[in-house]
Amino acid sequence: MKESETRVRASTIGRRDFMKIGAGGGALMSMLIADGAAAQKQSAWETQPSKKGFGRPYSIDMHSHWTPASYLKAQSEMGHRQSNDHPLYADLPGRVKWMDEREIQIHVLTLDGGSPWQWATTEQAVGLAQIHNDGAIEAHKAYPDRFIGAIAMGPRDPATALKELNRVAGQPGMRAVQLPDSYDRRDYVFEPAFEPILARCEELGYPLLFHQIAGPDTAYGGNRMAGRPNLSSALDAPISRAALAAKFIVTGTLDKFPKLDIVLQHAGGAFPYIAGRIEHFLYNYPERNTPPVVKLARPFKEYLRRFHYDYLVYYPEALRFLIDLVGSDRVVIGTDLFAARDIQYPNAVLDQFNLAAKDRDLILRGNARRLLHL
Repeated sequence: MKESETRVRASTIGRRDFMKIGAGGGALMSMLIADGAAAQKQSAWETQPSKKGFGRPYSIDMHSHWTPASYLKAQSEMGHRQSNDHPLYADLPGRVKWMDEREIQIHVLTLDGGSPWQWATTEQAVGLAQIHNDGAIEAHKAYPDRFIGAIAMGPRDPATALKELNRVAGQPGMRAVQLPDSYDRRDYVFEPAFEPILARCEELGYPLLFHQIAGPDTAYGGNRMAGRPNLSSALDAPISRAALAAKFIVTGTLDKFPKLDIVLQHAGGAFPYIAGRIEHFLYNYPERNTPPVVKLARPFKEYLRRFHYDYLVYYPEALRFLIDLVGSDRVVIGTDLFAARDIQYPNAVLDQFNLAAKDRDLILRGNARRLLHL
């Protein structure tokens, strides 16, 4: 059986096993859940390294934002200031030092939620994408064993996006593609005009890394999440990611592109936790879906493993659920803003669990190496 088809279930309780535990199995149950109990009061970014650390750069971060200085300058000249200008975004030597201190070998460089595709004209989008992509290539050349670039492109005009993809495909260090979940609340990914881009990514073997565009014009909740406290980042991104994942399945896109790899950042948003509800209502809501309007090539649940998910879900219990649901061979590291109070010690997050060495290695770097063909 291929590695990608293997479910790692070392610490998962099957239904029959659960029934066997019975009322008197409290002690066994406590042992099975104890791997995360000690750290349940910690948020992920507070988790500190333990003796399990490797002591050298090791892991691969699949969700790490950056903005080269040239990109910031160009965006400012267009009248738009970057929403997050953390000094380590563009400071590559400083970033490498930060990575070394946290045992991270590679950052995959991507734009953050302030990406310009919602407001940029086609011409502006082309220029900004070129600046970002050329900057990522230069970053890789300067630190070939530390930085990988995810190709940025403005999705509003698929023709120019495909042209930019082809311009930098195969260039040093470019091994992935970053796309927004949507813009103008438009599911552009599933429009016929965008199919050539999906086909080209599948041909190249470049995984798609999906991230939301910040702001009420793209958010599923619009202005509902704004205010004090502002819940837009907390709620809109997970909702957006869940809708994207569900539509990848029900539109038949995953069947049409069987070798296309997709990484859902922020742990897949709400999708892993409501996937069962989505499946249920597809086939058990006679007023809307009878006769069945969705005919899938495989059972719905199998499609959950067509995606990869970063582990940025914060609660240890939720991360355990994700690993149990999709397998350790479908989970990767993702720190988001990396130095801005998200995940301070990425490898240490896994120290909260009694993972087998193989599972730990898959999440820290093995799955990313496979996705990026390293």
